[in-house]
Amino acid sequence: MTRSTLTHLYFLLDRSGSMQSIKSDIEGGFAAFVEEQRAAAGECRATLAQFDDVYELVYADRPVADVPPLDLQPRNMTALHDAIGRLVTDAGTTLAALPEDRRPGTVVVAIMTDGLENASKEWTGAAVKALVEQQTKDYGWTFLYMGADQDAVEVGGALGIDRDLAVTYARGKSADAMGVTSGKIAKLRAARIAHRDTGTRATPQPSTRPPSTSQPGQPHSMHSQVIRVGAITFDSENPMPANPWYWPWRSIGARPMVIPH
Repeated sequence: MTRSTLTHLYFLLDRSGSMQSIKSDIEGGFAAFVEEQRAAAGECRATLAQFDDVYELVYADRPVADVPPLDLQPRNMTALHDAIGRLVTDAGTTLAALPEDRRPGTVVVAIMTDGLENASKEWTGAAVKALVEQQTKDYGWTFLYMGADQDAVEVGGALGIDRDLAVTYARGKSADAMGVTSGKIAKLRAARIAHRDTGTRATPQPSTRPPSTSQPGQPHSMHSQVIRVGAITFDSENPMPANPWYWPWRSIGARPMVIPH
């Protein structure tokens, strides 16, 4: 059996040139992300890969306690499809080579980008979607997608990622987006450990809020302060919950709020 208390977290980070304007926010958010995972239940190992139009493995299979500060150096274009394909296939090959009792019981892939695909040469969107859906269905991997200034629900869905595991955020809210994702991962890790003796798989819970009324292909404007979090839309007619910790995802950028430490 796999190690139910072990999580392997794969973080795929966009470092294309447009990330320069939010470099400090990304680095600070990543530091907070790592701290929360260090404090979460169970054991966690981390792999970080960065991409522009070149894929770079920064470190692999490192205990989360030993993860160094992020040094983001933005440049070039956004080969998102190639990066996802490379990360997932490399991770699958590495994990398959391990004895079963050394394989993580929970595998999480978190993807963060501020732009849309514009430079891939090897992987198409359809191929990535098929790969993500295979790993989700057959191996129980969890994929999360964070997209700045885009409809992350639509873009993530086109890549095979569950709509409730996608976060759209304004560029100035990158650290908060990481906080949302980190909280979700920490809860998932705790739930998997709690269910290890029951033989059932804990999965991220879908939103219980009404679905968005926006049409596909019509991303919400950050300038109007309409924020989508998974299937939820927060705006003046649908304010965020009084206590956002009661919901699977927290609103990002909809209005000033206190993010608990």
